[in-house]
Amino acid sequence: MADSHGGRPARRSARAAGGSACSWALPTALLCAYGFFCSVRPSEPFLTRYLLGPHKNLSETQVFNEIYPVWTYSYLALLFPVFLATDYLRYKPVVLLQGLSLIVTWFMLLYAQRLWAFQFLEFFYGMGTATDIAYYSYIYSVVDINLYQQVTSYCRSATLVGYTVGSVSGQVLVSVAGWSLFSLNVVSLTSISIAFATAWFLPMPQKSLFFHHLSSQQLSCEMKVMDCKNGAAVQDHPDVQRAPGWEDETKVPLNGEGYSAEKQSTQTQKVDISKVLKDLWQDFLQCYSSRTMLCWSVWWALSTCGYFQVINYAQGLWEMVLPSHSADIYNGAVEAASTLLGAVAVVVVGHIKTSWAMWGEVALALFSLLIAAAVFVMDTVRNIWVCYASYVIFRIIYMMLITIATFQIATNLSVERYALVFGVNTFIALALQTLLTVIVVDASGLGLDIFTQFMIYASYFAAISLVFLVSGICSIVGAYRRQEQVQSRSPESQ
Repeated sequence: MADSHGGRPARRSARAAGGSACSWALPTALLCAYGFFCSVRPSEPFLTRYLLGPHKNLSETQVFNEIYPVWTYSYLALLFPVFLATDYLRYKPVVLLQGLSLIVTWFMLLYAQRLWAFQFLEFFYGMGTATDIAYYSYIYSVVDINLYQQVTSYCRSATLVGYTVGSVSGQVLVSVAGWSLFSLNVVSLTSISIAFATAWFLPMPQKSLFFHHLSSQQLSCEMKVMDCKNGAAVQDHPDVQRAPGWEDETKVPLNGEGYSAEKQSTQTQKVDISKVLKDLWQDFLQCYSSRTMLCWSVWWALSTCGYFQVINYAQGLWEMVLPSHSADIYNGAVEAASTLLGAVAVVVVGHIKTSWAMWGEVALALFSLLIAAAVFVMDTVRNIWVCYASYVIFRIIYMMLITIATFQIATNLSVERYALVFGVNTFIALALQTLLTVIVVDASGLGLDIFTQFMIYASYFAAISLVFLVSGICSIVGAYRRQEQVQSRSPESQ
């Protein structure tokens, strides 16, 4: 009798453990499947060739100066509304919106013919890019906080693998199988449609960071959060305050037994939007009052602006260096190689032990100079293989530095404040990119040719390097002077 009674709690415990595993495994698997299929777009490395070729027969001026800039403008205009809507609508509807936006984008790529239609297409692509935040933040609302690192690595890996598979398959289908670029776009549309169908099966979250909280006492202990972009674990400082309503997720079953939908709905609190905006503003002022935070955020915004410009128009530069109608091109292989090598660099930099507080600005200056050199070589040496190699180096360095910057920014931040800083930095980067696009690229501005544009981008990164070199030297000199003052006072006190 004792054995039979003693076995029941064990069985119940096993069932609870199994239910807990299923509660995070299913949404994680579905989200990874969505991220994978959404990233398998074999036609993307050949977009410029497709638009300039016989399929669409657009001119270089139309593509570079009238169509591509629309993506920048729409991304900037949609970023902040999407940031709030993602949290207010609890992620899943915005994930579905992303899938739908990309379906519209690739459907129009197949059948659109007029200039205004392609500009409209770029608007939907900008919406698909802006809603990417929903993919990376959804999982945090349906899994236990102790699983953040694990599920983040899964979701990030799914997109990287999907992008690599898409780039490699596109290159193979074009170079070996002889497929047309129209057929590649059909494959991309099919893959995105599968992703969209998968997203419908995602469970609807019951909570979000700002607008929907489960009622409980605020945490006073340490909380670990994840950088959604690189999978590095970040530890939150115990004294950092959290947004009102943040709960100890480890004490609340996410899909636990005994928590009915009615109970969950009664525990959900909706925060007034004006209060949320006020709290966000106060957090913004407090976050950027730190010199370290400000330094890394400035580099993030400035470099991301230049990075977006280079990757957006790199295909155009390659097309001018070696027209695709006269030779085979390997854009897909280059994109795949740069992604994989960049991922390796991210893993390596995660194991580097150094005092970033002391040497971080100088490191940013030196590596920004290397980025400037890579872009300069890409622009001036009119050889396609040199362009490819310079592009790979450019992406590896940027991905490595943005990982370091992300870690430095996220340290001592709660998950709400990290989301805020990430959004603000991205918004500033897009605002700068919009200004650069209006002046340099847009036909209503200077409308410069692609080679002149890349010379400006190289000069832009060189200027970033100079600013951070001066700032870094000043910081190091100031640190040594403070150290000398402390040492000089020590004998006097004795």
